[in-house]
Amino acid sequence: MTTNPPLNIRTAMLADLPAIATMLVDDVLGASRERTGDLSVYESAWRQMQAQAGNEVLVAVLGSQVVGCLQLIVIPGLARQGALRAQIEGVRVASTHRGQDIGERMFAHAIELARAAGCRLVQLTTDKRRTDAHRFYERLGFEATHEGMKLELAAAIS
Repeated sequence: MTTNPPLNIRTAMLADLPAIATMLVDDVLGASRERTGDLSVYESAWRQMQAQAGNEVLVAVLGSQVVGCLQLIVIPGLARQGALRAQIEGVRVASTHRGQDIGERMFAHAIELARAAGCRLVQLTTDKRRTDAHRFYERLGFEATHEGMKLELAAAIS
């Protein structure tokens, strides 16, 4: 009988960056906007994120393989009587490991971290074309209560 290694969810380290970048490019939308050939842009963003309090990347690890990631940002604000909110971004599960409850477990961990930080709300945005992701988020209890908008300010680095 073969046993699968346990899933470990932890704060990402710089050494995880190549695996994270690979997951970011591993879908139809990511393939058009991510470039893994030069990790220096991701390393620069990593350093900026590490310098900002309340901003972390979580990874899901099976054995020694990074198979999922998400970014969790705690945002102070004045709305809702000064409530802290958590923003979840960049959610990915490696295509070879989807359908194994990895995303659910990452979200449960991130939500617990948000709760422990005193957040009263967890929010995320998702591309309108990611219909499978919408069903996943709704299954986790998220509601599409707002319409999000984005304004692209700069062209991607080639």
